[in-house]
Amino acid sequence: MAKDVFDTSNINRGNLLPPAFYLGTDVVELARTLLGKVLVTQFEGARTAVRITETEAYRAPDDRACHAWNNRRTSRTEVMFQSGGRAYIYLCYGIHHLFNVVTAPEGMAHAVLIRAGEPLEGLGYMMERRGFPPEFAGETKKMQRLTTGPGALANALGLSTKWTGQRFFDADAPFWIEDDGFRVPDKGISAGKRVGVDYAGPCADWPWRFWLSDSPYVRR
Repeated sequence: MAKDVFDTSNINRGNLLPPAFYLGTDVVELARTLLGKVLVTQFEGARTAVRITETEAYRAPDDRACHAWNNRRTSRTEVMFQSGGRAYIYLCYGIHHLFNVVTAPEGMAHAVLIRAGEPLEGLGYMMERRGFPPEFAGETKKMQRLTTGPGALANALGLSTKWTGQRFFDADAPFWIEDDGFRVPDKGISAGKRVGVDYAGPCADWPWRFWLSDSPYVRR
């Protein structure tokens, strides 16, 4: 099973985003900044990595689309109130695990949903987790579905709710985010309404979804 399918020479845990990165209080700007960064998972002998291509920002207490709207604290959302730099992973519709990056200082409950990524490393592992047969590897359109959409992305990377609360910069962390020097110009980023939040009233229209304009690894 192939582990490397693209040039990953710049991916090194030495490029780990520092803890201070996650403590910024502007979650909307952080959602933009995370575009182009590399999300890596490594556990059970399998290493996978994607370049982040699509994100959404969520912010308590005023954002009705946020799970912690009005500073609502539950057993599920409690992790959002912890200091930034850890994962918030929850189950959607009882099926899909969705991976979020908690940001801001303790008590602020901000998070960025990682919606899609471009495969960089461990393609074979990702295909196996998603149930893609080997022959799909040569079919561009099908492969673009591998890590497009937040449920598909988390599935491909092997992420699940058992790791909610895990910090990215712990020495034994099974996943982390790196900066490999890839830069996205402002004109290369598109913005629009978030997906599936029509219940959130006026907040549903906030343009807090961001994506790499030219990437095929985006949920259109």
